[in-house]
Amino acid sequence: MVDYSKWKDIEISDDEDDTHPNIDTPSLFRWRHQARVERMQEQEQRKATIEKKKQTTVEKLKEAKEKLQRKEGNLEELRKVVDELEREQERVRQEEDELRKKEVLQPWNVDTISKPGFAKTVINKSAINRKDEELSDEQKELNLQEFIKKYEKQLKQFGMLRKYDDSKKFLQENHHLVCEDTPNYLVIWCIKLEMQEKHELMAHVAHQCICMQYILDISKHLEVDPRACVASFFQRIQEAEAEYKNQFLGEIEAFKERIRKRAQEKLQKLLEEQEEEERKARLGPGGLDPVEVFESFPEELQKCFETQDIGMLQEAMAKLPPEEARLHLQRAIDSGLWVPDAKSAPDPAYAEVKSKGEDSKPAEADAEKE
Repeated sequence: MVDYSKWKDIEISDDEDDTHPNIDTPSLFRWRHQARVERMQEQEQRKATIEKKKQTTVEKLKEAKEKLQRKEGNLEELRKVVDELEREQERVRQEEDELRKKEVLQPWNVDTISKPGFAKTVINKSAINRKDEELSDEQKELNLQEFIKKYEKQLKQFGMLRKYDDSKKFLQENHHLVCEDTPNYLVIWCIKLEMQEKHELMAHVAHQCICMQYILDISKHLEVDPRACVASFFQRIQEAEAEYKNQFLGEIEAFKERIRKRAQEKLQKLLEEQEEEERKARLGPGGLDPVEVFESFPEELQKCFETQDIGMLQEAMAKLPPEEARLHLQRAIDSGLWVPDAKSAPDPAYAEVKSKGEDSKPAEADAEKE
């Protein structure tokens, strides 16, 4: 599994100008780097343990056989010791074979990558990578924007390629794409495709993104120019055994799941932003949301506004306590549900509630209702 937390907070917009504030670290797969180092250390420790056990067994077996030849001590016991040591020697050999097999299947480390092609491409650590790390976030963002603006057509061409040989040839002919900016762009594109429900295309672009990230991953382990790793990667993935290929495909699936989750989060955020914009657009003159105000009304008042029946509204208002009626009507005015005509006589319902609010005597209130 790969930790895709680096892409958790990617923000994208329609023009892609403000979509990458967090795509700025040297590697998109930091966990995989650390996990591989730990696995290699464990294998080295196991190899040392097996080698030590092997040497100890050989020495003890040699010593027991010599005693048996010289007929020293209990011969029957010596024969049992020799048999047991020979079985132990076979067990150690099996452990050694299993470890060797795992080393062969170990993906992309110094022992499993052919090195001759890199002999003339080693770069010192003060070169491009260090310069990138010294850049500010703003400068990295500007650089990525410039890269996308300059090479977006080629980036999309690479993302659409279907065959390994075509991808290898394309990258060898366009070596400027073999850099961190390419998977960064492909991640953004994948999120957009998923948001547009173009699931199959997203899955394919995700495959190309992981291919590019593997190439960059190799270059970091070997401390070589990533352009020198293109041919080795495609040769390795095409000739890979089932276990290695399954691991590669597993990382693609994990990446696609991360894209789906991020796209869903983004869609939810866009929906919330749209709802907020719609809410602000429908605010009444007093700054209240008519939907919220309507839902806060008693059921009888809601029916009045639904049917737009002024007579029914006057009757419903008359049944309420003066303060409550005045509050509901004021909220209706502030939300735009009720618009009193200031150029003519006051609206009946408005005048009714206003009169009730100004005079709290029950008799007078009843007279007004009549």
